[in-house]
Amino acid sequence: MTADVGNGSAVSARADSPRRGLRARLGRAAHHLLALPSVGWTVLFFLAPLAILLLYSFGTQNLLTFQVQFGWTLSNYTGIFQSLYIKPILRSFELSLFATLACLVIGFPVAYTIARARRRSQAILLLMVMIPFWTSFVVRTYGIYNLVSYNGPLYQLLHALGLVHGYLHVLFTPIGVGIGIVYTYLPLMILPLFVSLERIDPALLEAAPDLGATPTRTFRRVILPLAVPGIFAGCILVAIPATGEYVIPVILGGGKTLMFGNVVSDQFLNLGDYPFGAAMSVALTFALLIVLMVLRSRSYKAEQRIT
Repeated sequence: MTADVGNGSAVSARADSPRRGLRARLGRAAHHLLALPSVGWTVLFFLAPLAILLLYSFGTQNLLTFQVQFGWTLSNYTGIFQSLYIKPILRSFELSLFATLACLVIGFPVAYTIARARRRSQAILLLMVMIPFWTSFVVRTYGIYNLVSYNGPLYQLLHALGLVHGYLHVLFTPIGVGIGIVYTYLPLMILPLFVSLERIDPALLEAAPDLGATPTRTFRRVILPLAVPGIFAGCILVAIPATGEYVIPVILGGGKTLMFGNVVSDQFLNLGDYPFGAAMSVALTFALLIVLMVLRSRSYKAEQRIT
């Protein structure tokens, strides 16, 4: 009797084995189907345009017919290093670096204040940080335009304090563009910093003074190391889009402060030199990709040290 039961169980297990395998294969197929929309979207609107740009970047422009002739020339990439284009490229990296550092200096105290606030106050403060994202990017940029323009609120404040007596040279200058970039991307620095700082155990901050650490030493030895992943994430979110910024230099720069994105736009829209514009776009994309990989690697190593 026992042997019959054992044999029946073995037969049932062998019969269920194909069913389990079929269910597992159907589950994997369902997972692939669920990922299909996002994969298709990425291929259609990111990889395909990038492949087209890459193809155009090796072509040449016929100066008589303005037709693109496809080939494998590298002249478009070598042309990027002409003195005419080096200045906007360097300005883009300088403004991006300035904006990233300014966002970090301004955003760190804000993020720390929010992280240490009570739950209800924390939600209100986070809401105040997020509110600018509910407004159009162009509208926010024109708001900065009015703020830094002559006889605007910034001029009136500085004039009332006796710091300015003449024309305020901010609008249509790199300083004005930098102010616009910092204002626009500051929330992208605050939010990752908040996530890292909010995870710090309050017991560590309470134990540091008991062990004789000064506030400066507590910040340098406890808070700052634990906030490194958020710092790297914030720098990535600010530096990458700021380098290729286009709208802010157009509005706040007035065509006088060109950045890399403006030069690329001119190649496509004004000059019609698609191969050279594509080469500049591809070069910027790969340069930022290298920066992204380096910062992400540093961030991952910092997270590993913390855990």
